[in-house]
Amino acid sequence: MKLLNIGFGSMLSQERVLSILAPDSAPIKRVMQEAKDRGMLIDASYGRKTKSVILMDTDHVILSALTPESLTARWSDSEAADEEERE
Repeated sequence: MKLLNIGFGSMLSQERVLSILAPDSAPIKRVMQEAKDRGMLIDASYGRKTKSVILMDTDHVILSALTPESLTARWSDSEAADEEERE
């Protein structure tokens, strides 16, 4: 299982991530509110401004203080390290 660091020591399974989105649009804000109402919202931003919304295949919605670009870079770095390990 590959883990993705989403900030402040919080990790999640890369295999379970469906998408990483910016929280700016109204549809994403609705997704966040609906997840909160269902009890499926996890706030991993530790009180900081939410910069990413991560949708999981388990129907959880996770908030992170890191930008989608930062999370994507971390994901790419971990995959590159895995490929180097295989060689």
